[in-house]
Amino acid sequence: MLLLTPFALWTFLLFLLKTAYSNYSVDQCNWKGSGLSQEPGSVEQIFLHCAEGDVEWLYPVGALRLSLSPRLPSGPAVPSSRGSSGGRITACIKPSESFRGAQIYLERDGELQLLVRDQHQQEEEVVEEEEGVEPKVHCFSRLAGEKVALFIQSTLHRDISRRIAAFKYELRGDWSSGLLLPQQIERACRPCNDTEVLMAVCTSDFVVRGHIRTVVHDAERQESIVSVSTTKIYRQKYTLFHPIGKYGKSFGEVRTFLKCGVKQGVGSFIFTGHVHFGEAWLGCAPRYKDFKRIYEVAKEAHENQCEIESD
Repeated sequence: MLLLTPFALWTFLLFLLKTAYSNYSVDQCNWKGSGLSQEPGSVEQIFLHCAEGDVEWLYPVGALRLSLSPRLPSGPAVPSSRGSSGGRITACIKPSESFRGAQIYLERDGELQLLVRDQHQQEEEVVEEEEGVEPKVHCFSRLAGEKVALFIQSTLHRDISRRIAAFKYELRGDWSSGLLLPQQIERACRPCNDTEVLMAVCTSDFVVRGHIRTVVHDAERQESIVSVSTTKIYRQKYTLFHPIGKYGKSFGEVRTFLKCGVKQGVGSFIFTGHVHFGEAWLGCAPRYKDFKRIYEVAKEAHENQCEIESD
């Protein structure tokens, strides 16, 4: 990532922020607007208050300053099935494949850090090394309460008719799929202890029982895709597992890091995890017999945080 700190550029941007007339988005989660209604050189301020949503800027002109303030659960840290990060929040943005006409910067402590480049400009450059290609998902972390914003700056083009700067965003507490820091991968790959298993079945976006059909490794994305045949769906935030045929089974895919070395296993498992830009990412996945033992012990001790049906 490129760090931009020229004093003149930042002073100019602050001047624009102070002199521009601000328009506020009515939608708490999503924003859609057009640069055709915006004065050249102006900065429109946008405030969104959801943990996920979409931004679509048609015909970019001037700039946008996007403040993301999700109403996440209060407390020192957001609950997680894999431990806590002391109140740190991870934000990820995923630009559309046709992202054009603007660049996205992270604004923090008076500095601008380039996150997403204008795809049109990038296509015009000759990329000599594979390492120079930017990832599709861009993540950064901040402490709960820390003020950070995204600055979306339009780029100069003679023809703006086909320029659309669109992206999705997600903010989560203590969950950073896509950030790929070594300690985070290690934590995501290690087996869950009993407490983490119980937390996972209560707080995950999806909880299903099923079998592993296949495991495919994607070296380019550094991911492993686990194809799952479910025998019971306890909960799913979105329709991740679709019924196929007339035997009551549903099928879906769950992703995890390639470095976890996931292999096809025999038997019944409980799959838990979170949804990341429409994709299911694996959290805890104990064998069903182990989950049943953990759950029954906790139930007898009245230590279950939620009820879940078990055979």
